[in-house]
Amino acid sequence: MGDGTGELGVGDRFVEGPAPELISSAFALEASYGHLLHHGMSLADLAHTVVLIEQKIMPASLGAQLLRALLELHNTPPAALSFDPALGDPYNNREQALKRRAPEAADWLQAGRARRESSTVGYTLGVRSGLLDVGNALLELLRALLSRAAANAHTLMPDYTYLQTAQPTTLGHYFLTFVAALLRDTTRLRAAFEHADRSPAGIGSTNGSRLPLDRLRLASLLGFPALVLHARDAMWQPDMPIEVVAALNMALLNADRLAEDLQIWATAEFGYVELADRHSRISVIMPQKKNPYSLAFVRGVARDLIGKLVSVAATQATPSAQIDNRIFCYASVPLALEQSSRALGLLAGVVAGLRINTATLRQRARQEHSGATDLAEALMLTYGLSARTAHRIVGQAVRRAFEGNQNIDAHLLDVCARDVIKRPLHLSDRFIAEYMDPEQIVATRTAAGGAAPPAVYAMLDEFSAATAAFASWLDTQRQRIGQAEQALLRHAASLCEVP
Repeated sequence: MGDGTGELGVGDRFVEGPAPELISSAFALEASYGHLLHHGMSLADLAHTVVLIEQKIMPASLGAQLLRALLELHNTPPAALSFDPALGDPYNNREQALKRRAPEAADWLQAGRARRESSTVGYTLGVRSGLLDVGNALLELLRALLSRAAANAHTLMPDYTYLQTAQPTTLGHYFLTFVAALLRDTTRLRAAFEHADRSPAGIGSTNGSRLPLDRLRLASLLGFPALVLHARDAMWQPDMPIEVVAALNMALLNADRLAEDLQIWATAEFGYVELADRHSRISVIMPQKKNPYSLAFVRGVARDLIGKLVSVAATQATPSAQIDNRIFCYASVPLALEQSSRALGLLAGVVAGLRINTATLRQRARQEHSGATDLAEALMLTYGLSARTAHRIVGQAVRRAFEGNQNIDAHLLDVCARDVIKRPLHLSDRFIAEYMDPEQIVATRTAAGGAAPPAVYAMLDEFSAATAAFASWLDTQRQRIGQAEQALLRHAASLCEVP
């Protein structure tokens, strides 16, 4: 620290301080994320100091001074802290803040670890916490969708492919589409969390430390159930930011599909749903407009995350020992977690507040000949026609019905059958109406995953149980981490005799 700037170098290995252009570029970037890492780095420094004291690496009296300074710094809101680019990264800024509070003890914090260990541990703690925040937002969205699905298990609607009317279904079955996908996202989120829930602390640099740093003790103090075992791997882990942002991408893209559908359905041309006023924005110039702004925001976040994934993957494409590339993740990954959490929570609110026009949905389910598939299958099963032949007969009937602006009836089917198989079918209008009735069609979809209400209720039970299990897991992790943090703060206070 020969020049007192806080940036290691002058008076040690270097004979000159950092260049102004270095300070204004790289150091400025690093200093800018200091407030994002402050909480996690404080916990990392406290745990490291506790172990230095317990292992008798540093004198207890100096350790008490350092802990007092660290606790004071920990309790300082990030907004009240100044991270000066001239001092370098957040580590050096914190070190200077500690020197002002405990000048004799601050230098001991460096014992047994590289500069990046504090930020690595702090970043990992922040990612771990942020993943739980995203999990809570996912849970809100799952619960909102399950509630809507349960209330609409009998609500008829037309399903769509390519935004064209496909077959009759129910709104409850539709909503469960997204529950199924989001439950897969909970699995991906848990996998990312379990990888982030391993301690990289106490590894020295690349080959471990000669000091008797108890890595398991450090992990316990920080609420980690296990270690990132290999010292060199623990220092870098370039795959972790990519895994986290990839998991966020999949969750937000699933949310985006729902948001896009709802945005289309909220148009006057569809008129299926209306967003609550509290989730909308009025046009400044057009008084009649009610813009589904919340949905546009969710969709924007999903697209922004695609860019963040590309950025994270690119910056982590490094040699096996170049940790400095992570400085670009120290801000982008925590912000991606926060943005994802807010977007998913917003979509949950939108779903819960939707006004659904069930009468319009039911009416549209009976239009556009949406029962044509079932009619073709009835011809196949009743008359022994091949699937292709039955499809041709009904397809021709649909075309003629559209051209003549008429319904499909027995006479029209006979005309089409003569064209295709050279003989009439002699069906009754009642036969056709029965097989093309949307309610009857939905009622036949009784197999697992189908749209019939019993199948929907079965999925509701299974998905609700999976959602409850995820909620329990989230609560367990929150409690475990919170208890570990409070225990660390109490223990640190006891070692420095702070009430």
